[in-house]
Amino acid sequence: MPSDQRSTPHPLPSTAPSLPHKWLRISGLLLVGLFVAYLDRSNLSIGIKNISTDLGFASDGFAATSSLALTAFLVGYLISNFLGGFLTARVDAKWILLVTVAGYSVCTLLIGFTDSVGVLVALRVGVGIFEGVYWPQQFRMAKAWFDEREMTRASAMIQYYGQYLALALGFFLLTPIEASFGWRPMFWALGAIGLLVILPLYARFLPTAPGTTIRATPEEGARKKLTFASFGGGRFLLLVFSYFANGMLFWGITLYIPLIVPTFGFAPSVNGLLSAAPYLVSLLLTVPMMILGDRSGRRGPIAISGLVVGGVLLACVALTGSPVAQFSLICLGLGYFTAAYTPNIWAIAVTDLPAHVVGPATGIINGFGAGGGGVVAGALVGALLAATGTYTLGLSILGLVAILGGLSLFLYTRMRPAVPEVPEVTAA
Repeated sequence: MPSDQRSTPHPLPSTAPSLPHKWLRISGLLLVGLFVAYLDRSNLSIGIKNISTDLGFASDGFAATSSLALTAFLVGYLISNFLGGFLTARVDAKWILLVTVAGYSVCTLLIGFTDSVGVLVALRVGVGIFEGVYWPQQFRMAKAWFDEREMTRASAMIQYYGQYLALALGFFLLTPIEASFGWRPMFWALGAIGLLVILPLYARFLPTAPGTTIRATPEEGARKKLTFASFGGGRFLLLVFSYFANGMLFWGITLYIPLIVPTFGFAPSVNGLLSAAPYLVSLLLTVPMMILGDRSGRRGPIAISGLVVGGVLLACVALTGSPVAQFSLICLGLGYFTAAYTPNIWAIAVTDLPAHVVGPATGIINGFGAGGGGVVAGALVGALLAATGTYTLGLSILGLVAILGGLSLFLYTRMRPAVPEVPEVTAA
């Protein structure tokens, strides 16, 4: 077995619990739910220009205020990922999902009524808090219902496709909707979809305990304390830092891509499509990357290449003054990075972690990584925009950080202990 496929001494059972239509009821539903959740995360980037005009920060204060508003979500997200993973570890994941979907949908709906920057920021923090608690529950579901040989596909369906379909289609669809109807109806519609579509679907079809109950060996059942060693010790910090680098690169671009694209001077009518282009590239590259991963079984090197290759391409943005070249580097860099890294990293993490650690650990990884990395990246790119009047320097720095993240993940894969090889099983 390749070294990056080795796991900790806590492998999942070879046979997952039986559940009729589990790929549809779990992976399919969570894909749809995360799709809507990511529309709620990215919608402010689409409406921020018109919001700044209506709320009075369209002039000199735009860079600072828009950065505050855009990163407010990530502040709440950072805090609640940490807390949500620990505080909900023994509560049925289905009910946590229902509460959090209702919470962030209500916050999104209320944003459409606000006339105050302060209220806007507070509601965005609220969206982040509820979505941060939501996040670890997906992987509690995956850990309970899918075995190790199914985890890459389950992770890709739940997390990757939900996220990147939303970004690819969201910028493409929401940009003309916001331009035609305004930013307020956009928030009202997305909040209503969460409350009237996702919430009833989850309530009706997601499984409850014992499916979401932690499954453990007798040895694990005797000791369920969360210790530094149970997370993997120092190796876990390397994994967290790699996701921090991922969060900086991903959110540093995603928060600002609707604002970056118009600076290239392309026709305004195609700005929505161009904003979606990096995520469309990602979706196209994902199929060959998943085939390569399945045939080689090398999750680690593929994920590492995502950070390193993507980082190198983004680091080169500041080296050219051509708008076409800069846009191409952004598309290829973000597209390859996300296609190679994202479908593999959660499969690596979830299969390496003991069952009772999955919720807290994925909360820490995503909280510090996506939340913390996103906050730092948003502030960094916003500050450099205010200082230089351009986004290019910020994007290049994000690329350099991603390269460091690739090195961190490389060290993590070298330090993972080996276990006896598990025979390959072909999925039906």
